Amino acid sequence: MNNTTPRNVWVIGDVQGCWSALQQLKTRLDFDETQDQLWFAGDLVARGEDSLSVLREVKRLHALGAAQTVLGNHDLNLLAVWRGFGRLKTKDNTAPILQAADCDELLNWLRQQPLLHFPSEQTVLVHAGIPPQWSAGQAASRATEVQDVIGAGDIALLDRYLDGMYGAEPTEWKDSLSGMDRLRYITNALTRMRLCTATGQLEFQFKDDLSAPMPLGYAPWFSWEPAQPATHKILFGHWASLQGKIQRPAVSALDGGCVWGGSLMAYRVSDGQILASGQGCAKG
Repeated sequence: MNNTTPRNVWVIGDVQGCWSALQQLKTRLDFDETQDQLWFAGDLVARGEDSLSVLREVKRLHALGAAQTVLGNHDLNLLAVWRGFGRLKTKDNTAPILQAADCDELLNWLRQQPLLHFPSEQTVLVHAGIPPQWSAGQAASRATEVQDVIGAGDIALLDRYLDGMYGAEPTEWKDSLSGMDRLRYITNALTRMRLCTATGQLEFQFKDDLSAPMPLGYAPWFSWEPAQPATHKILFGHWASLQGKIQRPAVSALDGGCVWGGSLMAYRVSDGQILASGQGCAKG
């Protein structure tokens, strides 16, 4: 970027490979890669019509200083498939990435991206959310523990992580957690969480909107009173059935369900203005 301070910083919800919608949204934002920044809430890839183009474009913009992204669960699954520790899901359209000549370059770049980032001094960006017992600072520190493994120079560390990444246990955080149990809870909380208990015990089956009955004792992670005073507004994606309708002083949901026929959403960090693409995913 030519300017050290961007004209606009926009945070965009789950793209999931919806290339056409992303292009349309960039036009609506009057996005100028020499003046503005796009921050992505993870799940760059998966079920849209052209995940390869999305990944290439975000990587290109990142090199210019015009884009940042955090990792989502679909991004992590793609890394696992690439390294032989996951399966290509039937509904995912990510095979072209794995077949591309620049696959290793793209995915080595992707694995260097964080699980949590700060678009401004007042906001924190994460794919799924932050458990109510963690402060933003604690979440950032724990996210770094995982990122240090995923992005390690020794790819054997990445492989050991991916081999143990899948699973729901442990569902509850303890400071004494260590090894893969610790890394798995952090990963699940930051990239898969929707419901939890007041103490941060996770539940992974519920994917509906807030009108649906929830398991006893569980509620949306953002509905619990945080154990520590909030220091940042949390910007998150992941929960498509919310359709971006949760807009509160402390949280902003940005997954507009584009891949499900909704829209791709963008949140302007400076004033909280939200704009959306005029179309859903063009996957056909």
